[in-house]
Amino acid sequence: MGLTDTPIQNIPLYPVVNAAQYLQIPSGTLNSWLHGRTYNTKKKGKEFFQPLIQRPNPALAQLSFTNLIEAHVLRVIRQKHNIRLDKIRTALDYLEQVLKVPHPLARSEFKTDGVDLFIEEIDHLVTVSRSGQLAMKEVLRHLLTRIEWDEQGLATRLSPIIKFADREIGNLLYIDPRISFGKPTIAGTGIPTNVIANLYNAGDEVEAIADDYSCTTEQIYAAILFETPYSAA
Repeated sequence: MGLTDTPIQNIPLYPVVNAAQYLQIPSGTLNSWLHGRTYNTKKKGKEFFQPLIQRPNPALAQLSFTNLIEAHVLRVIRQKHNIRLDKIRTALDYLEQVLKVPHPLARSEFKTDGVDLFIEEIDHLVTVSRSGQLAMKEVLRHLLTRIEWDEQGLATRLSPIIKFADREIGNLLYIDPRISFGKPTIAGTGIPTNVIANLYNAGDEVEAIADDYSCTTEQIYAAILFETPYSAA
């Protein structure tokens, strides 16, 4: 399959450093999900965690939009619930076999049946408490509200998480591989968030930027927060 035949969701677009910034994941963490990691055990010596995310072309460092969606979901499973990488890999393999689709975390099937299947398999592997299951399910369901799917069930758009003063800002920004070469933009405008942040950092007032681009001040603030390191949780 040539590049022109590849679904736009699977075209390598995002360097690791950009993907990490967009999703608020440390670059080292994201790299371990992409490349796997060697670790030491008492019984078997060195073991290797298989990668959790398969890039469209292993020869290229860039991630696809599909990979962004996978990392968006994995962040909660790995960081908030501290499930071991090898157990996640086993559960992902199981999910792919049952749902019979590649990259199941980036498919609408995960939104419907996949979350329960995944949590059941994780529980089988590591015995997650009932309260832990419910917490994981609740957070995953919330994350999935930030993803839009097309009629084929493929993820097509992501609204990144932004927090300000302990409040999660709504879907004011999009990451869509069909818009502005996949760069984060203000929803409904196509205006890249980095353009807004550059104007603000150059000294332009928020109200003036909003007026120039026919946006609300809330949209402008969201773009600035998104482009400011460590602004999101």
